[in-house]
Amino acid sequence: MTEHAPHHPHPAPRPHRPVPAAPESAPVLVAVAHGSRDPQALRTVLALLDRVRELRPGLDVRLGHIELNAPLLPETLDGLRGADAVLVPLLLGRGHHVKRDLPATAAAAPAVRSRIAAPLGPHPLLVEALYGRLIDAGWDPADRGGRHTAVVLAAAGSRDPASARDTRHTARLLAERLGVPVVPAYASAATPTVPAALRALAARGRHRAFVASYFTAPGRFAGACAAAVPHRAAAPLGAHPAMARLVLHRYDQALSAGAPADTVTLLASA
Repeated sequence: MTEHAPHHPHPAPRPHRPVPAAPESAPVLVAVAHGSRDPQALRTVLALLDRVRELRPGLDVRLGHIELNAPLLPETLDGLRGADAVLVPLLLGRGHHVKRDLPATAAAAPAVRSRIAAPLGPHPLLVEALYGRLIDAGWDPADRGGRHTAVVLAAAGSRDPASARDTRHTARLLAERLGVPVVPAYASAATPTVPAALRALAARGRHRAFVASYFTAPGRFAGACAAAVPHRAAAPLGAHPAMARLVLHRYDQALSAGAPADTVTLLASA
């Protein structure tokens, strides 16, 4: 006689894995956004920080802007007198704001023991977010290797050559992920512009080009880049889950660097 295994109509529930909470002594995470007159920018950044809080319950997460929006970073730091803080730039590469403005602002707030984390890019998690936004915009993974398809990586632009190198690095990572050419282009201060990059790709037979928005949040530059090909332009990275993970990665990276808590330290991107 064959013995039958007992029937279980419902699978046993999986054990719940609680999200690790931040220790009470953890330094404050101060997310530093650029700021924009576009009201969607602030809403987008706040949504991103809500995701960060969900991933790290109990972590004190604050926001400070470089310009245009309240609270400005000096105001945020003024409210943290006597505290330890890690400033995480919500910026995608090295440039004047990361190299000059943030260290100067932190140094002007000596009552806060500050570390400055690396900017968000370049990093594979950014590529994950860019890929997700392109899928949302209609990118078909079947286009991998296609002779008529390409992507323009639209960035703000900077006169700092390190910023351009960071954007090119991200473009290479995204090209590896997509399997098609990815051309960096800029809204200001650098060339080519997004329309010029699209024309150059079309001249090479790549008429089906998408624009990947290399911006954390909506704003004037992001909108101008998207307008070049509105039917195939991805949204800014915003509150994509990979972005929240990356913010916490930069925060943890700054803490693990072992810099003294009473110094202002700018970490290299990695």
